[in-house]
Amino acid sequence: MKPTDISVPDYFHKVVDCQWACPAHTPVPEYIRLIAAGRYSDAYMINWDSNVFPGVLGRTCDRPCEPACRRGRVEKEPVAICRLKRVAADFKDDIRDRLPKAPEQKNGKRIALVGGGPASLTVARDLVPMGYDCVVFDQDPLSGGMMRTQIPKFRLPEKVLDEECRYILDIGVEFAGGKRIDSMKALLSEDFDAVFVGCGAPRGRDLEIPGRKEAAKNIHIGIDWLASVSFGHIDKIGKRVIVLGGGNTAMDCCRSSRRLGGEDVKVVVRSGFEEMKASPWEKEDALHEDIPIFNYLVPKEFTHENGKLTGIVFEKVKAVRDAKGRRDLIPTGEPDQHFPCDDVLVAVGQENAFPWIERDCGIEFDKWNMPKVDTRTMASTNSKVFFGGDAAFGPKNIIWAVAHGHEAAISIDRFCRGEDVNVRPAPQMAIASQKMGIHEWSYDNEITLDKRYRVPHREKVVALRDIKAEVELGYDVELALKEAERCLNCDVQTVFTGQLCIECDACVDICPMDCITFTANGEEAELRSRLEAPAKNLTQDLYIGNSLKTGRVMVKDEDVCLHCGLCAERCPTGAWDMQKYLIDMTHAEQACQSRA
Repeated sequence: MKPTDISVPDYFHKVVDCQWACPAHTPVPEYIRLIAAGRYSDAYMINWDSNVFPGVLGRTCDRPCEPACRRGRVEKEPVAICRLKRVAADFKDDIRDRLPKAPEQKNGKRIALVGGGPASLTVARDLVPMGYDCVVFDQDPLSGGMMRTQIPKFRLPEKVLDEECRYILDIGVEFAGGKRIDSMKALLSEDFDAVFVGCGAPRGRDLEIPGRKEAAKNIHIGIDWLASVSFGHIDKIGKRVIVLGGGNTAMDCCRSSRRLGGEDVKVVVRSGFEEMKASPWEKEDALHEDIPIFNYLVPKEFTHENGKLTGIVFEKVKAVRDAKGRRDLIPTGEPDQHFPCDDVLVAVGQENAFPWIERDCGIEFDKWNMPKVDTRTMASTNSKVFFGGDAAFGPKNIIWAVAHGHEAAISIDRFCRGEDVNVRPAPQMAIASQKMGIHEWSYDNEITLDKRYRVPHREKVVALRDIKAEVELGYDVELALKEAERCLNCDVQTVFTGQLCIECDACVDICPMDCITFTANGEEAELRSRLEAPAKNLTQDLYIGNSLKTGRVMVKDEDVCLHCGLCAERCPTGAWDMQKYLIDMTHAEQACQSRA
């Protein structure tokens, strides 16, 4: 194997598993250290630069960073990264003077953004400080998109969303609320230099089974119903409610129903419990609120009398896999089950709806009626039109919408300046030693055995009385510090200098994870098998150091390293050093223009 080139930005980036897993690549360990130091405003701004909505995401993110967290490799629970993000938002000072402003001298370019959700707001936030005039169109009177219409207020208080949307709008974004775009051709004919489509996946899938039309009055599409609840158009529901679907929307529907008068609320899913798309914590919260989840039941018919819904008939199924491992649901032959109910909420998925985009305006669509969008540049087949968020690739989540927004903003900037959108400015990175003395480091490298600290919740009886009462209360300062100290500082890297090594094996002896090996070189597959501990995780690279006097190589398995710094403390020659790695991802800004 060739020696590792640590000057390549992605090498150490992939070692910081939480940051690598985050679609917006938020520097997680950096802001967690700042929280531990009580520097909440600094931690918030680091988040705001990357993920734009720290207070919102600290409550609602799907947390792709947490399954990747290295703490989960040494004990069951990862660091509560998402809830620590909320800590930064909850305890920050007034940060408005730290936000960018639109320049007095504009660049003369106007951008139309369709939809006022996270993707569009991210694009506008990135472009307005560069001199662009950005106009955000949304059919609803307030900004926020799906963050406002589909996330209940007991999960995301309105004041948090309003605050973070206002931060963006106050930069100098023009928000045209209550303005529905009905024609892409008409929009393209106006004096806009580029168009960004971030209108989400606004249509919930229906369930066309017998009885649907006859009992239509009491059968509701989940996302539409949540939007009506959000804007106060619906404030009650029947006592017996069945929610169909196993995603996060279904969990929001059933929990909202409990707060609007539903006494007997059930969730019914066609898949198994473990296969449900809802996040594990969302399922836990529903069960905690006495909402049972029934699995492997397929709806066959809505029953009704004189136009009034009376219940649903379900067929019991089981999962069977074929020789290739593909799953199929087949009937078990058991008798059908009838669940009586007064209302049904259908939350079986969402799909994109683009009736307003004429098919002859230069935007090609695929066989699934989705626009053809470049996954890197977010460009459509019409060079003037870009997509992002759920509108681009179907329903995902807020953090993905933010990541798409950052990429689209770069493309729009390059397009408006007549440059190739496929040329992407490289990220910047910095790596600096953390050594303060022979045995002192400028970061806390103690590996604690603390289990994950539980986030306090509002008492259930109180929470169920008020649909606006936030259930999760968040960490206080003391709990936040304890949870922050569970972080293993994965961004503080072990950097090896082969010329200084005397091959005394002191680092090998002291390493608690057996992740360092001095051995003869070889092909990667063979080399992985003969390390001190076999390196089985092929998704994480081996760190190869050469220039040793014996001709051997130093091999470190990045997968199991705890970044404890014991190797650097023990090394008598300073061949090992602990160096903090920080990557500054590419966003649309003047600095990126020069980097390109």
